[in-house]
Amino acid sequence: MDSALALEIEQVSRQKALEEEALRGESAVRQFYAGTTALITGGTGFIGKQLIEKLLRSCDVKRIYLLIRSKKGKSMQERLKSQLNDPVYDNLRSQQPDFTRKVIPVEGDISELGVGLNNEDRMKLAQEVNVIFHVAATTRFEEPLKKATFINVRGTREIMELAKCCKDLRSFVHVSTAFSNATKSRINHDLEEKIYESPVPPEVMIHLAETVEECRLNAITADLIRDWPNTYCFTKAIAEDVVRTMGKDLPVAIVRPPVVICTLNEPTPGWVDMSSVIGPSGIILTILLGVMHVLLMSDINIPLAPLDYVNNAVIAAASEANKRYNNNEKEIKVYNISCSGCKIETSCLSDLMNNPNTQQYVTPKAVWYCYAFSTGSDVIFWLLTWLLHYIPAYVADFVFNVTSMKRPEGIKSFVKMYEKINNMSLLYAWSYYSNWSAYLV
Repeated sequence: MDSALALEIEQVSRQKALEEEALRGESAVRQFYAGTTALITGGTGFIGKQLIEKLLRSCDVKRIYLLIRSKKGKSMQERLKSQLNDPVYDNLRSQQPDFTRKVIPVEGDISELGVGLNNEDRMKLAQEVNVIFHVAATTRFEEPLKKATFINVRGTREIMELAKCCKDLRSFVHVSTAFSNATKSRINHDLEEKIYESPVPPEVMIHLAETVEECRLNAITADLIRDWPNTYCFTKAIAEDVVRTMGKDLPVAIVRPPVVICTLNEPTPGWVDMSSVIGPSGIILTILLGVMHVLLMSDINIPLAPLDYVNNAVIAAASEANKRYNNNEKEIKVYNISCSGCKIETSCLSDLMNNPNTQQYVTPKAVWYCYAFSTGSDVIFWLLTWLLHYIPAYVADFVFNVTSMKRPEGIKSFVKMYEKINNMSLLYAWSYYSNWSAYLV
């Protein structure tokens, strides 16, 4: 048997006792969710897909409404059908063959006013929904400020308005990020489990995005975001203030995940979504595929969390928010899912890849021998990048262009592929070089 498959089977078998315990229904969290109707925004993304799986497999929910829009020529029904065939649902499918009937798509767009809902769907959600998970966000670090504001800030305002209309809302969870307040001035400082002062009043930022031309807004973005490293962190910080001001009389919790990587245990070890490959998980994936061989980083403390740990915290946070609200504890609780003791050294990737125990688990789909070098030196990084990435890429493109050899599926140009990989690596380098401490949830 393949070594990686054997390891996966072993890990899955360890989860059986936990699943059996959950299915008994004695858990306070499961009891909270039993028979409830949930609404998830961002359910087509990395976090959202596994959140749906976990809710259906372990929490006995009645149904899940999924805010989804047509995209790239596919209707919302086609997108949902394709998503529910993802391997992340294989375990659930074996236990509940008809689970798909519980997942109901609702046409909407988080970037639009009223999240793009028509009146009929809005009334239906207001009548039926008990729990809202607001996961939707643009996570692109270099997203234009206008678009980032519409999705991350105004989208949060609009979904909070919907929450206020719900007749029997029992909990609302806003998924933020551990880096929402990781500013340049707070490097080497603790990031506490509290809502910080917003860099710009939310309504002011929304008004700017709605009225100022994009080219003018782009020109002043650097001055607006100031202490924040990018528009993603900046707008997520403002979104938290939206939740604070609009969620005062609601059962609300804020969950701040760190860098989210593949699943550790549930529903299967190592699952990662294609939507997350342009990010930290993608960096690891490209190394294990034998595509990427050099990374710019230093000895740092970087918070990482497996996806299943994140969603377990999100699910538990909703139950706890309801409990606190019923006990008249109206303060919005913030949970940092982070561990400041997670040390990553410059040699960790090469040590990992040079370990013979690691090589036996490399995917058969690897395109080249898997090895990696990590360095904190810009000069060494650029030298290795040319030697190990660009020069082989130019040679490969030349060979494929002058011969009849068939290119690997999905790769039109090796040089352009490495340009994207290099840009992704540099984009995350700022975070890798900066240290913050966050209290463990």
